Amino acid sequence: MDPNSVKSTLSNLAFGNVMAAAARDYQKELLAHEKGQASSSVNEEVDLDELMDDPELEKLHADRIAALKKEAEKRQELKMQGHGEYREITEADFLGEVTGSEKVVCHFYHREFYRCKIMDKHLKSLAPRHFKTKFIKLDAENAPFFITKLGIKTLPCVILFRKGVATDRLVGFQDLGGKDDFATRTLESFLVKKGNASTQTFATPAFTSFQSLNRCFPGIIEENKREEEDDDYLEGSRRTVRSSVNPDSDSD
Repeated sequence: MDPNSVKSTLSNLAFGNVMAAAARDYQKELLAHEKGQASSSVNEEVDLDELMDDPELEKLHADRIAALKKEAEKRQELKMQGHGEYREITEADFLGEVTGSEKVVCHFYHREFYRCKIMDKHLKSLAPRHFKTKFIKLDAENAPFFITKLGIKTLPCVILFRKGVATDRLVGFQDLGGKDDFATRTLESFLVKKGNASTQTFATPAFTSFQSLNRCFPGIIEENKREEEDDDYLEGSRRTVRSSVNPDSDSD
């Protein structure tokens, strides 16, 4: 037999044994890894079961459910009081409306005045966005008693009430840039800053019987964060709207 052939055969056998051993070791590693994964999965399931039975987690969940329920009940209560929409009221309804909610925005208007119609449009847009505040309007011609008591001389006039007390007012567009094409956001910013007790600028005998406000409150509406806005909300200057020569004009 050729010595070289014998040597080659022995070498091949040795290599085959090494490969077989390596294959067995690899198979063992795979089996061990699979067992480890199964054990980890069982441990995770156990941990999840423990979490589900955690009394603190159950309490947090119950508290969250209770908070959501309370919020829904409050929203329904406000809706029953007329919140969430811009409504017209009568003089007979006025006192009940402004004392029936903590925060009220009331627009005294004239049906023929162009600027009153502009104000209507913006307030109608804000009402559903600020559910905690009531938005109403009252025809000035049909409410002579309160027009006199509140000293209203220029329209549109938006008066802000907190617990029945008139705390601030917006006369014409003088605080909105003095022009007709202001954005809804401009009016919203004004209302966010105004209407708290610390900025009260006037009082009338008609409301002296209501509870006095001594603490400083935030504005008549709260700041809202939104990702997308419509054109009317963000910018009024894109539209061509007739402006008054007098910024505080009662009509156009």
